[in-house]
Amino acid sequence: MISHKYWESYHEQLGALDLACHPTSFIPWDWALNVTDIASEWVEQQFAAHIAGRPLVPAPPKLDPETMVACGQLASVLAEAYQHPNINVIRYNEALAKRESGLNDSHEEALLAKFPPTERLVLDRPLVVIDASYQIILWYLPGALNWSLQHDMYTATIRMGNLLKQSITSEKTSTGQASKWRTHATNFYAYQEPQLKPGCINILPCWFQQGHECHGPPPVNPEDGFMPKVSATLKGDRSLSVIRDMQRPGLVSSATLHVMHPQLYRASMSTHVELGHWAAKQGLDDMCKFLQHWTSIYMGVAIMCNRKSPSHRDPKCPPEGFDILTCIGGYGHGIMQLTNLGIELAYDPRVMVGYSGWLVRHGVQVAEGDRIIWAWFMRDSVHN
Repeated sequence: MISHKYWESYHEQLGALDLACHPTSFIPWDWALNVTDIASEWVEQQFAAHIAGRPLVPAPPKLDPETMVACGQLASVLAEAYQHPNINVIRYNEALAKRESGLNDSHEEALLAKFPPTERLVLDRPLVVIDASYQIILWYLPGALNWSLQHDMYTATIRMGNLLKQSITSEKTSTGQASKWRTHATNFYAYQEPQLKPGCINILPCWFQQGHECHGPPPVNPEDGFMPKVSATLKGDRSLSVIRDMQRPGLVSSATLHVMHPQLYRASMSTHVELGHWAAKQGLDDMCKFLQHWTSIYMGVAIMCNRKSPSHRDPKCPPEGFDILTCIGGYGHGIMQLTNLGIELAYDPRVMVGYSGWLVRHGVQVAEGDRIIWAWFMRDSVHN
């Protein structure tokens, strides 16, 4: 196990954090991202106060009561997880192909045989999982989503019903297999709540369509190959309403990453603002408007309703990034399997999980009941 001295030094560093608010100066004052940054700073301050045993910091006046309560609960669960480390050695990431999807069972079995987990674990309390070099590779946060966040996610998902319904596909390849497993009809199950529609959609204010990904800073002339688009799910009459419905959950996803990975949070914040300025210069009015109202430093979110999730990876996410899964619903006895870590998580409603979707092979099993997942993610081609 990690020595007591190791964690003492960690806690001393947290205890020395400056708890004064330092808003990020490069964010335009009228962007939704401003409130996100204020809330994220406060969550980190609360987190540090919990860890160090110091008095909690009063909430910034710009936060509405519901956001304040949601962020306060998040900080408490993050601190509880941080104080319960669990070691798990992970050594085989270099053996992964660049675009490894994790759907090839025989290849995964070979990897597990070569790099077996040290032990099998079933987890049901907040904690972090640490690799052999003492890097946190997973945050498990059951109970992190308070009632107002659940209400926001539920209401917004219902309003996306037509988009979800239209997302389901039925095409098969020449071998008879489903061509797009994430949206194929065979991977969805019937709803119990009539207002919910099974489906899976991606919502992104800025991304590259398949086959058009590129890397590096945006060129002055978009004809030079840098051609990001607004996702098709944001091209209807309700596009701005969809984004506004998602603002508090988006803010909380950002505040979570501020604690989990502060450097990635800052880099993503900078990317967000630079893309907004670039879109304005190019006359991409919809993209610019959506980025101004987008509260998350994650550039995309996958909305999934009643979808089966076989074990897989997400090869288009940055290897160093943390995806954030948030889950609500009326189901019971959910299990999230992290097969290459030898870990199973109790995956009940209100849970939040942060991990590398590129590295960790993950799948979810639910016996019955409606399940809504919002998966906040980054795209390597956008963020790098």
